[in-house]
Amino acid sequence: MIYCVEDDDSIRSLELYALSSAGFEVQGFAGGDDFLRALETGRPELVILDVMLPGQSGVELLRQLRTSSDIPVIMATAKGTEFDKIQSLDLGADDYLVKPFGMMEMVSRVKAVLRRYRPQREEQVLRRKGLVMDLAERTVTAEGERVTLTYKEFELLRLFLSAPGVALTRERLLSCVWGTEYVGETRTVDMHVKNLRQKLGPCGGMIETVRNVGYRLEGKP
Repeated sequence: MIYCVEDDDSIRSLELYALSSAGFEVQGFAGGDDFLRALETGRPELVILDVMLPGQSGVELLRQLRTSSDIPVIMATAKGTEFDKIQSLDLGADDYLVKPFGMMEMVSRVKAVLRRYRPQREEQVLRRKGLVMDLAERTVTAEGERVTLTYKEFELLRLFLSAPGVALTRERLLSCVWGTEYVGETRTVDMHVKNLRQKLGPCGGMIETVRNVGYRLEGKP
């Protein structure tokens, strides 16, 4: 899946058509708010992100994205705005397109970035009893049923599955999932763990509360 964030309807339509014709699954967004909401429940293989967007700029969205994700990003910049290109690359963009660009060039650059990126991604599957988490596909199943998780719920479960039997403090969970600069109460963790348990159904019982500490995933194989 490739996300195209572009406020110009005609350009966005061309991008989606060209990419889908090349065999990619695509989804378009006119602005940053819809794009960020989509990231809560899904992870694209790549993002084409326009610099000039209403509200938050593409550069600001890239900065947010890089605090929690390594999704490859191609920035679309206006002709002659060298500062935008340099700033985007410094913030972690993988490539850039200069407007106006041809659709064949865009598809070629998308393929090139994906070729560079895919070998670095390990195909990893974490399993615990009835739980299966595919890190590459960002999917979770519980007793064979697909479970839809938000980004933070997924990351919490990833931490639990990566360290079964280990007590993880609320502070550590906050730092790993919300970031070291997060300012808030540890009740945020409790709320997300509660929602995670509910979504996992019977498998949610494997997430145990460690009194006065935090949580751990049941250690028995």
